Amino acid sequence: MASERALKLGAAASVAALMALTAVADILSATPEPRRIVLCGLAALVPAAALWQCLRRLAPRTPRMEAQDSATPHGAGPAAASSRELSDTIHALEARLEHAPIALFSIQNAAGAGAVAPLNASARRLLAPGRASAPQDLHQLLAAQTAGQRQLISFDTERGVERALVAVSALAMQGAPQRLAALMPVESELEAEALNAWRELVQVLTHEIMNSLTPVASLSRTACGLLDEAAAGLPADIHADLGTALDAISRRAASLVDFVGSYRSLSTVPQAQPQRVLLEELFERLSMLIAPQWQELGGRVSFSVEPASLAVMIDPGQLEQALINLLKNAAEAITGKAPEAQVRARLSRGGRLRIEVSDNGPGVPETLAAHIFTPFFSTKKQGRGIGLAMVRHLVHANGGTVRYARSVSAGARFMLTF
Repeated sequence: MASERALKLGAAASVAALMALTAVADILSATPEPRRIVLCGLAALVPAAALWQCLRRLAPRTPRMEAQDSATPHGAGPAAASSRELSDTIHALEARLEHAPIALFSIQNAAGAGAVAPLNASARRLLAPGRASAPQDLHQLLAAQTAGQRQLISFDTERGVERALVAVSALAMQGAPQRLAALMPVESELEAEALNAWRELVQVLTHEIMNSLTPVASLSRTACGLLDEAAAGLPADIHADLGTALDAISRRAASLVDFVGSYRSLSTVPQAQPQRVLLEELFERLSMLIAPQWQELGGRVSFSVEPASLAVMIDPGQLEQALINLLKNAAEAITGKAPEAQVRARLSRGGRLRIEVSDNGPGVPETLAAHIFTPFFSTKKQGRGIGLAMVRHLVHANGGTVRYARSVSAGARFMLTF
């Protein structure tokens, strides 16, 4: 306090001295004498310097840290750098969450029913039109999951029933309990694995059965020849009985060879040779091939493409065979009325090609819908269970999926998506 008072007194004295020198210079200006005026100016330098020193010491000191911050560029201080780094980390986490390849949902409450909300783009796409046909049902299915479990669930989509793996964990946000559900559709992967397993099984079975049937058929034919040569030494009734038995063995073995050979086709489908195909032209060829057969049954098949210029990279022969199998099944399933079928191709949401094959038949019972693409499974008395299994194999070989979808009206409806 004493030093501050002294500085103030010094500043006041300096001001008084400057004022006095100013008055003297004003008096001397009446009789101008340059030397005296210069001396007054030089004398004023001393109180002016003293005044500047007093005022500089009286000015408040700026803290060293604040001075450093004011001297550094904006945002370059430690606090600003830490804030910027934290902001970048948050943005990076948000971007990774948004583009995660699995659908993430938040579920209110630690257990039981609760509001379900999508957390990223994959979840929103799953709930968008064109995917889950009943989003509210999917919400209820997710809300019923308990924390800490992993489960395979099924839900309806516009392409049919799809399976997905769901994992749920518990967390608390601002003191409120929540659950985080991760949903990953695995229908395509499961179908691909099932196809590979069935193909390997069919290949092994047909190989082993053919190895056993071929010598049986050959030996039965040889035995028939030997029996004819020994006919003179055998009674007529014994010769007839042996001939009938050997002929039955030979015919049955030949029939089994043909039967097994039809299943071998599932494991020997040639590699797809994709090329650019105009669907309108492909449908015209199919119509010329199939329409006469349906007209003989009193029915009709219609084909449509939207837009007419729609094209796809696919093996045309394999796509034609898949559609022929579906239409053949439809014609065989419709009885007691004129069969009708529609084949429509269009672009679905996301730019994917969707081909829909529907008919006016009895459709597929819900209890059997999950098995219709399984090899050897058939609801026909004389069916072998190859047609739809071959359809799925051909569609998957071209990078697509095939689903049985519930029809809004009577009949069956199959969705082929590429």
